[in-house]
Amino acid sequence: MIVCWDPQYIHEVISLWNEVAVREGYKELHEESFRHIFLSSPYFDRENTFVLLDAGQVKGFACGCTGDDLPLGSIAGYITCIVLSDDVRTDEHYRIMLGALEQRFRSLGKKQADVLFFNPMMLPWYIPNTPKHEHNNAPGVPVDNLLYTFLLREGYAERAIECAMYLNLEGFNVPEDIKAKEASASLEHYSVALFNPTLHDGVKDMLSGFDNPLWQKEITQCVNAEVPVVIAAHRGKAVGFAGPVIRQPNGRGYFAGIGVHPEHEGHGLGRILFFRLCEAFQQIGTAYMSLYTGSTNPAIRIYEKAGFRTVRQFSVMRRELL
Repeated sequence: MIVCWDPQYIHEVISLWNEVAVREGYKELHEESFRHIFLSSPYFDRENTFVLLDAGQVKGFACGCTGDDLPLGSIAGYITCIVLSDDVRTDEHYRIMLGALEQRFRSLGKKQADVLFFNPMMLPWYIPNTPKHEHNNAPGVPVDNLLYTFLLREGYAERAIECAMYLNLEGFNVPEDIKAKEASASLEHYSVALFNPTLHDGVKDMLSGFDNPLWQKEITQCVNAEVPVVIAAHRGKAVGFAGPVIRQPNGRGYFAGIGVHPEHEGHGLGRILFFRLCEAFQQIGTAYMSLYTGSTNPAIRIYEKAGFRTVRQFSVMRRELL
């Protein structure tokens, strides 16, 4: 039997998560973190959150979310997770849970179901072969997960592979060829440094050139709040950024992204920005960095040169809802 969410199931669902999802690499949850991720989210919908029961025992948990203000939100529903206990982990039960999510999406007028990085319900996971270093969200379905192969069989299209990359910052150094690039760029009046309002202007104009509303919002807020951001500038005018430079409580370096204005590409600024970002994290005592990049994104070479390695892959998936 499948039922919509009811608070009476919270402890059994958490136990199921900690037994099954943790074995698959996700971080363990307790009541506070479960409420933070799911129940306290402005996108939580009890009619889009399902519990599978067998003889009164919790055997499965599935959650999806929607929001017209989310990217693709006017047409897409987001699948957050489907977790089944070992004794009921079959295509039949996966199909029951998936069908419930999709039906809720249809009832809300959504045209497609997506598993992707825009999902606001972020699921933390542990980076393999580390002392419980963690990343704060999963941008899709892990390709080593049974749910991934099930969704493929159900007709979900794989739209991209996101590579999760990791770097332990102990011993990090900016290599000499990057320093040489920086010296060469300086001859063309480019500089890379932490944002300084007395030295840099034009941040708003620079951000508007990326057509990325998330960057525009977050980097603007950081600059206004004096949170460090690495800036590339041409004669003092901002033309690129990397950051913000924030050390999270778990020791991870958090940053929103890196970008160079199209009019100023071709000067090696992207590489310089990224290496100086890593250096800035190291200088504030950050233990490690982790990030995502598409498997076909040329930027992966920059990350690899800095010492990052791919530790896991996630699939971005979609199915049209007929």
